Amino acid sequence: MQPVDFTTLCAACCDLRSHWLPARLEQIYQRDRYTLYLALRTLDQRGWLTISWHPQAARLCLGTPPPKAADTFTFSEQLRHQLKGLALVALKPSGPWERVIDLQFARRPQDPVSWHLYVEVMNKYSNVILTTAEQKIVTVAHQVSEKQSRVRPLQTGQPYSLPPALTDPVPSLEESQAHWQERVALVPGPVARNLRTYRGLSPALARSMVATAGPSADQNTDQLTPDQWQQLFALWQDWLRALKQGTFTPGWQTEGYTVMGWQMTQPAPSIHQVLDQYYTQQLNQQVFKQLRHQLQQKVSSVAKKLQIKANSFHTQLQAAETADEHRQQADLLMANLQSWEIGMQSITLPDFEGDTSRTISLNPEQNAVQNAQALYKRHQKLKRSRDRLEPLLAEVELELQYLHQVEVAIEQTETYKNEADLETLEEIRIELIEQGYWPTPDHVAKPQAKTDFIRHQSPDGWELLVGRNNRQNDQLTFSVATGYDLWFHTQEIPGSHALLRLDAGAVASETDIEWAAHFVAYYSRARQSHQVPVVYTSPKHVYKPKGAQPGMVIYKHEQVTWGQPQLAKAKMQQPKA
Repeated sequence: MQPVDFTTLCAACCDLRSHWLPARLEQIYQRDRYTLYLALRTLDQRGWLTISWHPQAARLCLGTPPPKAADTFTFSEQLRHQLKGLALVALKPSGPWERVIDLQFARRPQDPVSWHLYVEVMNKYSNVILTTAEQKIVTVAHQVSEKQSRVRPLQTGQPYSLPPALTDPVPSLEESQAHWQERVALVPGPVARNLRTYRGLSPALARSMVATAGPSADQNTDQLTPDQWQQLFALWQDWLRALKQGTFTPGWQTEGYTVMGWQMTQPAPSIHQVLDQYYTQQLNQQVFKQLRHQLQQKVSSVAKKLQIKANSFHTQLQAAETADEHRQQADLLMANLQSWEIGMQSITLPDFEGDTSRTISLNPEQNAVQNAQALYKRHQKLKRSRDRLEPLLAEVELELQYLHQVEVAIEQTETYKNEADLETLEEIRIELIEQGYWPTPDHVAKPQAKTDFIRHQSPDGWELLVGRNNRQNDQLTFSVATGYDLWFHTQEIPGSHALLRLDAGAVASETDIEWAAHFVAYYSRARQSHQVPVVYTSPKHVYKPKGAQPGMVIYKHEQVTWGQPQLAKAKMQQPKA
């Protein structure tokens, strides 16, 4: 992930100073332990300033509004107590070439500054500190004790001190090319690395500068031609002029972003949009991978335990199947008491039906009647066991079906493409919490139900809606569906509910039904199979049993067709016209 460097921070602060000062601080909201939102209002606009001290994505930029959820963090509560309603009157760097921004607050724009909010954008050392006008620390996003850092502890009540001063050479527009080139090439090495002997130049910016000039980033300084040195120095001066004048060109690169316009593949309207989109995307990808892995592990673990329980019930039921045989042996023994002799360990008697005989094991310490009574008792015990185990097994198998349905929803969301994918997994997590499979965390925000169904268009122009998870499956089947639609699901195979939307009086063609079956088979657990049975019926024939878990339904009056998931996969991979 590309970190916010000094140049990017300067670009964001220049825009904020130009368009957002002074501004009234109306709201303060903390989304998680790394992200803070400040609602700012000027005379003609309102926006949310994102302040993050994330170890990989620390930033300061305008962004999208935060989610509507409870804020239970102490840090934001302390900030609200001190800063809410004040005016943001200044936004200054703490010193030349420093990545510490001082947000200054006062009661009114013309009043003396009463509070300082220092935003330190320094990768894993990033932090946010609120101090009084006398530089006394009131609250810190991440407190640093003396045991953690003897150089610069950050704790409530202590005086605030800036990070240690930089010692690298300071870039200057007045420096000649000869002196600059001599310093960069003093120790031969990769040119991108040697450029960073000066302060303020990040690895990403150095590589972009070198690539724009012509040579590769790994090319040694002693291999550069005079023309390449001249082009590189011209870009160097362009960078310094941009910092001095506050003129930046934000845009997207093949991997990452730029604020200098170098190697830009697509321009961006503002630096804030670039930062907000890039880091939201990168952080969402990290959260997506982690949450998907956690969900898979949890569902798989619970399903394995239930499968062991189901196998145990099956074994006990198989033993219970011998109950009738024990009763028949007892009846046979009671009918032939005269054949029993003292000390017998087994007895062979003619069966009631046919000419066959049956050997019965006996307890030599008991007489024939006592052996028969023991067999009757064994019969009754096994019969009671069967009556008790059958509903327990049915309950476990129903729970396994539900978990397999959840597994399918997780497997279908393979990679992160947009925020809907992450919200789909968050909805699954909320569902597992509600069903008692997942512990309730301290800070959990319910998704705002923004995720849309998966949508496809049939050959005849009808829309096929597919649920992403059990919440959407229920919503699709019992809220969205009308009596004119067709409801699809794989037959006795976990998968998504699907709905082919039809107008009143319209009838789906065989081509559309087969086409829909292909997609329904693809969004099921059998997506790797060649052919999958798919049922379809009217939504009015789909019911949810009382007490059933999310996504679990029964249906009737269904028709069966066959779907080929590989055909659906091929259609989705075709480029759109």
